Amino acid sequence: LWFNQKLEASFSSVTVTNAAGKRVDTGKPRVSGNQMSISLTPGGTGTYRVIWRVLSVDAHTTDGNFTFQVGR
Repeated sequence: LWFNQKLEASFSSVTVTNAAGKRVDTGKPRVSGNQMSISLTPGGTGTYRVIWRVLSVDAHTTDGNFTFQVGR
């Protein structure tokens, strides 16, 4: 995920779930400047939901979510 401002790693999070609501993200999110990423377990085809919340260095919080599909 890319953002307009640099992020505070300690106060930023992301989760990814499959269509059954099971988490498929692993480990802690990695933050580098204005980018945040997380590793995923192999999940195959289907619909996934990403839920994120970040705190930028200027103290503004932002959150949101989106879905994506694999193999359809």
